[in-house]
Amino acid sequence: MILLINPPLVKPSEPPPGIARLYGALTAAGVKCSVIDANIEAVLYLLDQPVDGSDRWTLRAVRGREKNLASIRSPGGYAELQRYKRTVSDLNRLLEKTAGNGPVRLSLSNYLHSELSPVRSRDLLRSAEEYAKNPFHGYFSKRLAEAMERDSPEVVGFSLNFLSQALSVFAMIGWAKAHFPAVRIALGGGLVTSWVRNPRWKNPFAGLVDHLIDGPGERALVEIAGKQPEGRPVPCPDYSLFSLDDYLAPGRIVPYSSSSGCYWNRCAFCPEAAEGTRYEPAHPAAARGDAGKLAGRFRPALLHFLDSAVSPALLRRIAKDPPGAPWYGFVRITRSLADEDFCRALRKSGCVMLKLGLESGDQGVIDSEGKGIDLEIASKALAALKRAGIGTYVYLLFGTPSESADEARHTLEYTVRHSSMIDFLNLAVFNMPVNSPDAARFGTSPHYAGDLSLYTDFSHPKGWDRSRVRHFLDREFKRHPAIAPIVAKDPPHFTSNHAPFFCEGLRRGRRGPE
Repeated sequence: MILLINPPLVKPSEPPPGIARLYGALTAAGVKCSVIDANIEAVLYLLDQPVDGSDRWTLRAVRGREKNLASIRSPGGYAELQRYKRTVSDLNRLLEKTAGNGPVRLSLSNYLHSELSPVRSRDLLRSAEEYAKNPFHGYFSKRLAEAMERDSPEVVGFSLNFLSQALSVFAMIGWAKAHFPAVRIALGGGLVTSWVRNPRWKNPFAGLVDHLIDGPGERALVEIAGKQPEGRPVPCPDYSLFSLDDYLAPGRIVPYSSSSGCYWNRCAFCPEAAEGTRYEPAHPAAARGDAGKLAGRFRPALLHFLDSAVSPALLRRIAKDPPGAPWYGFVRITRSLADEDFCRALRKSGCVMLKLGLESGDQGVIDSEGKGIDLEIASKALAALKRAGIGTYVYLLFGTPSESADEARHTLEYTVRHSSMIDFLNLAVFNMPVNSPDAARFGTSPHYAGDLSLYTDFSHPKGWDRSRVRHFLDREFKRHPAIAPIVAKDPPHFTSNHAPFFCEGLRRGRRGPE
């Protein structure tokens, strides 16, 4: 028996796709399995706890708790942006207050600790030792005890994908080892894979974690369960054990990934390329079949394609054979998106929003970083998507080694020229992957003071360092009158996870089944 757990804290808007995929694979292999999404359960547990409501804001949040939870789960709660922002702000206030005035800072999208760092192994081990100090201890000490007594699992598997989960994962592991010392602990997920593939990796968790899983965990967990893995394709994710209507969204969001890795895989400083992640796609027909099964079985308000970039072949397949539910995902800007007829076919298939990795508005920067994007085609694609009624969530990256202040202002000018075609913006500052083969060229130094850090500081060849980039973004880019309204539209905390519900394609949608 294997118990799979998704730990807090990440955005509580949709179920964990990795756990659903593992559950589908394990049950198909005949392995008894149960799941706990401790992320949504812990958030709801804390939101229901009494807090000090002595200040006016907190008092309002306490009084409106049930109304706000209902609003964030209702399409009507997304009808007006300012009302939505107030709802999210008040729910977030409750979560903040549950942490008190100590070193912990909680939000709907993050967990920070002023004394413990998720990129220092000694701090993660300390979190395991001091599990009772974790802000979620009141929840997981009861929930895990119930699950362990009921199911008696031989293995408890934790999925660790984000730094915001790391301290809680180790607190839960510490609790499990203290109360059920015979249980074996398996730890996998995207963050663990990145740690293990660092050339300087030395396992600091021996004796606490029994199985560290590098990469997809289906085969490894089947073997840990004592079964013989088969060579057949991984089954479709199974969300049947998740309470899909509990999440903080105006309908069921069902995530699905048709591939691992990226089909382009040529961008300079790409973490996936540095880690040696291979591109392994499902056949477009099989991926469309899985998406259709998920849509038919779980009746989502939204399908979320998680691929690093949905392949052109799958986009063409979906355009001809819609999955049966509204959908969105991340895509590369290609010539096909500049074809208005194709964009209209995507919109007809249910596409309500596309996330676009434009990265820069300077062609020289794009070419130097190996992005493979033509800005003229990008302009046509933005126009075609706008005319087709598909929302755009555009990602820009500043501070890459080939960018200077001049090139950054070219990006500003490009964004201003196309502002009427851009619905949302994600503005990021470049991080140098610590294991990038090109990092040595730039005089690197530790980015975070931790042995588990995935990034490193570097000496920018053009003097365009992180502090200057942030100053430019805060004082110039975000304040431009054509850009400020776009930045203001971004849903707080939930960002792209909730953005589709502010696009025209979902504004008149119904909440999923009760």
